[in-house]
Amino acid sequence: MKDKIIEVAGKTWRYLGQNGQTNVSRLVQSLKEKDEIVLQALGWLAREDKIAYTVKNRRTFVSLVEGELHAFNSIVYKINEQASSANSGSGNGKPKTRK
Repeated sequence: MKDKIIEVAGKTWRYLGQNGQTNVSRLVQSLKEKDEIVLQALGWLAREDKIAYTVKNRRTFVSLVEGELHAFNSIVYKINEQASSANSGSGNGKPKTRK
């Protein structure tokens, strides 16, 4: 059970990084996980100070805290940079040639 909660915490962290502040009900639907697992994953992330809760019109929203959003964006940037580098060939500015 603990492994599943950790897995869903990771999914939640990525979802919030990509989508920003989200209603908890919508998060459960989007992740397609059981309510209880998502809520436990949110508790895990909250305990580690990775998310912030906001209540608007009696609805609960969650989002990554600023430091976590920065970490998420740094990871995405590095992945995009690596993909760009891989697509550009050998990296020396010359096109690859077949032998």
